[in-house]
Amino acid sequence: MPATKHISVLVPRGALLGNVEGPRQLFSCVNDYFAGIGRPALFKVQLVGISKETKLNNGLYTINPDILTKDLARTDLVIVPAIDGDMTAAVEQNRDFIPWIIEQYQGGAEIASLCVGAFLLASTGLLNGRKCATHWMFANDFRKMFPEVELVVDKIITDEYGIYSSGGAFSYLNLILYLIEKYVGRDMAVVCAKIFQIDIDRNSQSPFTIFKGQKDHEDEPVKKAQEFIENNFQERITVDQLASMLAVGRRNLERRFKKATSNTVAEYIQRVKVEVAKMKFESSRENVNEVMYHVGYSDNKAFRSIFKRLTGLSPVEYRNKYYREALVS
Repeated sequence: MPATKHISVLVPRGALLGNVEGPRQLFSCVNDYFAGIGRPALFKVQLVGISKETKLNNGLYTINPDILTKDLARTDLVIVPAIDGDMTAAVEQNRDFIPWIIEQYQGGAEIASLCVGAFLLASTGLLNGRKCATHWMFANDFRKMFPEVELVVDKIITDEYGIYSSGGAFSYLNLILYLIEKYVGRDMAVVCAKIFQIDIDRNSQSPFTIFKGQKDHEDEPVKKAQEFIENNFQERITVDQLASMLAVGRRNLERRFKKATSNTVAEYIQRVKVEVAKMKFESSRENVNEVMYHVGYSDNKAFRSIFKRLTGLSPVEYRNKYYREALVS
């Protein structure tokens, strides 16, 4: 029988209630299951704060933590929930958690961030040089704030050196199931997945990503290149063509484009084409070949390969999952 683990779910100021209550419910579910068969609890779950009363969801809810960080010397797992609002401000108002998180990790505890809780975890410096996931909508902001961290936008879960992270929104449930499986076993994780009706073993958030490009930068020639690509996605666009149009050198354009958008020119073109294809599959009756030609591909194999690499699903799988009329019927 595994030893009892102390689970500390942080209660940051401005946290999202679901990210606090969800982990507590899942770990408590394991305890309830074992109580039902006459066995002791496997987890001691506590809500941990830096003040006795904490406002969540922009003041909509108030939580009274079980214990404060100053009174908790050691734990086994720290859960860092998602925080709301402007990430720089949200991290700043929760800065008092940072030395405690570092101290716990150095003392042997594991750390897990949920969704944009990755911003608070990354502020500790513990993620520098390591992989991390977060919500795809915040990827550009995360890269700007934490260039030393290797952001993996497509992943649902990362696991490195006792530090875990999850992708966006409710994908945190998959990380908690992953931890339950690691601590207790596969059978228990499956039981929890069935009770809470969670799609277990989902490992990518790519099917949910909506590519909007990264235009929050000051490089005007790169913005013009992005706009040209987006307005002419059906055409075969080359780097040389863009460089000539903008009167900049090819290597200079490629360097600036990557710096500004976190994509190479070729990657950006592919993502724009695939995003248009996704919208076609969601809303039209056009078959795969028709959509392929519409977005400027002529090689069926290449289109399918790029589409699956960027979305995690084949074109047919994507259509079956998201075609609106099929969903309604």
